[in-house]
Amino acid sequence: MKVIIVKIWNKINGITLINDDFLNVDLPNESIDLIVTSPPYNVGIDYNQHDDTIPYEEYLDWTKQWLKKALTLLKKDGRLCLNIPLDKNKGGIKPVYADIVKIALDVGFKYQTTIIWNEQNISRRTAWGSFMSASAPYVIAPVETIVVLYKESWKKLSKGESDITKEEFIEWTNGLWTFPGESKKRIGHPAPFPLELPKRCIKLFSYVGDTVLDPFLGSGTTAIAAYKLRRKAIGVEIDEKYFELAIKRVSRECCTLEGLLWK
Repeated sequence: MKVIIVKIWNKINGITLINDDFLNVDLPNESIDLIVTSPPYNVGIDYNQHDDTIPYEEYLDWTKQWLKKALTLLKKDGRLCLNIPLDKNKGGIKPVYADIVKIALDVGFKYQTTIIWNEQNISRRTAWGSFMSASAPYVIAPVETIVVLYKESWKKLSKGESDITKEEFIEWTNGLWTFPGESKKRIGHPAPFPLELPKRCIKLFSYVGDTVLDPFLGSGTTAIAAYKLRRKAIGVEIDEKYFELAIKRVSRECCTLEGLLWK
């Protein structure tokens, strides 16, 4: 197993990026207001370091471990916005959403709602099973889910500043979100999500000044969204290459704001 030399990047006040395995990272318990993340789906994506093809039961066990860790880091009124697929068919059809939600509840999370993200992306579909036959057709939903969970209290226990507009609140509390995904080629990461996803989660479920964590930071999108929305951002990324990519993106997107948001 490759030894990870932990690196911490905090050159912009309000942003801390950590190159480490989330299961090993040292963060204070009950220090996080909101987690917004999209963990590996175990569908064979070619990451540099993470094996995205492990046996399904092993994947679920790993999911249980990181969800336990996430729960300890959240404040009592902390929330988790978890972007996961409904199911997967690579390596056998599995009910990913149902299994992960059950695991989250088993480790102590409480369930609030599920948002359906309509990516409007059906171009990658290449298999129908038994085409035009009832023999064995495959049904593939071109959507993903954002599961909204919380630790103990759904209602925030302290007052704070909300920056969501009336129009945004009305639109985003409708549980069907429609916006396109992100380009892998443009970002340079095999599984990026668009800025719109963490932006909506952060504005809807946190106050200005709250601390937002992404334990699977990838290309840095959650940290960028959090900082632009005047939240403190913590991102953890196990892969050194993607960690460096996140630093470059955060530096480019956020450095011009330095001294304006966090004086």
